[in-house]
Amino acid sequence: MVIALLLLLLWAGGFLMFHVASGLIHLLLLFAVVAFVVHLVTGSRTA
Repeated sequence: MVIALLLLLLWAGGFLMFHVASGLIHLLLLFAVVAFVVHLVTGSRTA
């Protein structure tokens, strides 16, 4: 969950601050979404 939020923040920061038009910044968003979905599927089993 933490890595998904971190990647999402990096993507948003890069997109808003630098207006980067390359595909790399969008890969950060893709990785954030994938990490979030994996977290939801596996679940957090800590009490």
